[in-house]
Amino acid sequence: MTVSERAHELAIAAAQAAADKKAQDIVIIDVGDQLAITDAFVLAAASNERQVLAIVDAIEEALLNLPDKAKPIRREGERGGRWVLLDYVDIVVHVQHTEEREFYALDRLWKDCPTIPFVDRDLARAEAAAGSGE
Repeated sequence: MTVSERAHELAIAAAQAAADKKAQDIVIIDVGDQLAITDAFVLAAASNERQVLAIVDAIEEALLNLPDKAKPIRREGERGGRWVLLDYVDIVVHVQHTEEREFYALDRLWKDCPTIPFVDRDLARAEAAAGSGE
């Protein structure tokens, strides 16, 4: 089972919103074959609690602004700002402080699951401009 079209749309939008707020180590993992409760995990890291919360806010705003709006059914961990989980049913977003990201290593835990390619659009534009000699 691969991710649904809706889950893919949400995951890419969430990842881009995280990238826009300078999140690090953004990964989308297709967990649909392993979990019945969601299709994908979006993982992102930030170097401090304030940035974690800014990334979370940006993701929520971006998904609300999609043509088919999405709101999380659950939001956990906001108070500490070290690991915030946003559950959109089709996807679950984990925004973690860098230390939590390294310690809990969700990437390693789900290493047998395929990843969904994501390239930050700003990075892609910069590389395209560099390649064209601009």
